[in-house]
Amino acid sequence: MGVMADAWTWLTTGANWSGESGAWNRLMEHVYVSGVSLVLACAIALPVALWLGHLGKGGALAVNISNAGRAIPVFAVLGLFMLTPLRSAGYTPTVIALVLFAVPPLLTNAYVGMREVDRAVVEAARGMGMSGPQVFRRVELPLAYPLLMTGLRSAAVQIVATATIASMVGQGGLGRIITAGFNTYNTAQVVAGALLAAALALLVEGVLVAVHRLVDPLRAASSPARSPAGAGQHHRVPLSTEQH
Repeated sequence: MGVMADAWTWLTTGANWSGESGAWNRLMEHVYVSGVSLVLACAIALPVALWLGHLGKGGALAVNISNAGRAIPVFAVLGLFMLTPLRSAGYTPTVIALVLFAVPPLLTNAYVGMREVDRAVVEAARGMGMSGPQVFRRVELPLAYPLLMTGLRSAAVQIVATATIASMVGQGGLGRIITAGFNTYNTAQVVAGALLAAALALLVEGVLVAVHRLVDPLRAASSPARSPAGAGQHHRVPLSTEQH
């Protein structure tokens, strides 16, 4: 408990949060790198996965290729980039490495979610006269939403936790607090940096869980408050899928 108490003392000391190398600046660096990496990974993986899942073609190959990337250590990728001209491009090497790390869970979950939609429901929607884009938007996407969000949460937490390795190649983020503690044999600082990274990962997980519940299309479709007038007709297909 002595180390934890010392870490708490470090965290509650105002001087440790100010300045360029302070905890607040390192936290903002960590959030920036993690956020950019997650947005780019989503922009790459989700359109591909959703489209292939809708078509039902080529998705298995894409998933297998992306999963093969999980065998490549992120630190090795980051170290490799630091041997190229990209080493002077700020956070670019770190962002690229984190994007490569985040694509597999996003791609896999989104594709599997689309392919696990009940085909009978899809055919029923088409029989009602829905076009391909309408089936995708109003049937497949809402039903694939839970797995899609699971992949998003997994990727986000992994990015936040892994972004600490940026400090190993001299870049910013919460990892700099940890490495600085190692360099000065300050165990309390090492633990404090680890706690900040863990707390940020948990916060991100909690926010995404809340977002998941707030914007869940199936939950909105089954809400009594959204049922009156034409809303029931608009959500007819999602409601019928809950019985399958």
